[in-house]
Amino acid sequence: MSAPVSFETDAGVPRRELVPLVAPPVILEGRAVRLEPLRLEHAPALASLCEDSLFAFFSVVLRTQEDVERFISRALEAAEKGTERPFVILERETGQPVGTTSYLDIQRDFRTLEIGWTWLGRRVWRTRVNTECKYLLLRHAFETLDVMRVQLKTDRRNARSRAAIERMGGKLEGILRNHMLVRGGVVRDSAYYSVIDSEWPEVKARLEGFLQQGA
Repeated sequence: MSAPVSFETDAGVPRRELVPLVAPPVILEGRAVRLEPLRLEHAPALASLCEDSLFAFFSVVLRTQEDVERFISRALEAAEKGTERPFVILERETGQPVGTTSYLDIQRDFRTLEIGWTWLGRRVWRTRVNTECKYLLLRHAFETLDVMRVQLKTDRRNARSRAAIERMGGKLEGILRNHMLVRGGVVRDSAYYSVIDSEWPEVKARLEGFLQQGA
């Protein structure tokens, strides 16, 4: 790797070591959930959770086992390229899948990634599951993978998702207008949030506080 070039405009600007980001398969375990690499064999159990309302603000709607298999296959192709790392969310008490979540848009040269494609069966809404998933993913990203920025995005109209991101300490970066076409042609504006490495200790403390309260 060639030596970095420095300019006067770089004075006082934060720097990071030029170490490529690699996110290998991993199992992340908490008190209520266990995140394992997503596999096609998880499709039947995940399909049994699908309801149209779960995907009201997603780019696609998963209804059938075939839909879920296509979703998993696409995620596994991205994992082979090193740009995504998809997980199945398993309930530790029962061992059953209750949803999915992923590292997305893994930027090898810039050491950044996104957390997304998180959806949960309705039975575990308003439990500690989502909070614990975010905690495990963020902790692994910042403390093991040494990323410098984690991005989260959602439909501008998704008040529930936005409130959850803001509650944990994600910072709103802005709205990307007319960002994408979803669900057969709906125009979506996307709200972009992030947590950066210098903010992680505060966010970690917030999430640990929520988990101690059982939230």
